[in-house]
Amino acid sequence: MTDSFEGIRALVTGGASGIGAAVTAALTARGAHVAVLDIRPDGLPPGVVGYTCDIGNSQSVDEAVAAAALELGGIDVVINNAGVGAAGSVADNDDDEWLRVLNINVVGIARVSRAALPHLRESRCPAIVNTSSVAATHGLPQRALYSASKGAVSALTRAMAADHMRERIRVNCVNPGTADTPWVARLLDAADDPSAERQALEARQPHGRLVSAGEVAQSVLFLADPANGSTTGTSLAVDGGMHSLLLRPDA
Repeated sequence: MTDSFEGIRALVTGGASGIGAAVTAALTARGAHVAVLDIRPDGLPPGVVGYTCDIGNSQSVDEAVAAAALELGGIDVVINNAGVGAAGSVADNDDDEWLRVLNINVVGIARVSRAALPHLRESRCPAIVNTSSVAATHGLPQRALYSASKGAVSALTRAMAADHMRERIRVNCVNPGTADTPWVARLLDAADDPSAERQALEARQPHGRLVSAGEVAQSVLFLADPANGSTTGTSLAVDGGMHSLLLRPDA
């Protein structure tokens, strides 16, 4: 495998767990220098620097991005992965919860990207990859607020790609299906029948299982790879075919 990430300076939000941790590990394995921004930047791999950061707060973001850029000597790649989940219909979350989730999942991406832009403009291979979701393209039950936030991420990705095309900053996003992450594990634990709920989530995806964090990470790296210089404004589904396959039920 060609190591086009050798020496690349990458910023990963939410990089201490789940998909973010898998992205961090994959980047370091390919020779990138990685800084993680996380509420709890614990248990990071050797050589990875971590900064406590609340992406819902502009001051926290500005300070963490500045410190990471100083430590790395610049920023080439930003992985906007940090986010929160939300369950329920439109009737199940009050205004404060809507504002909290949108502030983190959508405005948080804008905050981090805005803080990183001066450094990306100085890079020879700038790229941003946002984490959206299959919830951005499919109507999933009991996910109204979460779906609204991820739909906004997909639209924001395209707008950012257009805005920064002439600055050579590529912007893409991944749309994972239901992934085997700590957040999903907590949802399963809270279900009346965790085993049945897991089986239902697995059956919803054509390949019959949850998506692994490592699989999402490999798609993130594909989009961030400097070798893919003509890939921008793209949403890449990582959902076992859920976005386009409609299989007949087993007899």
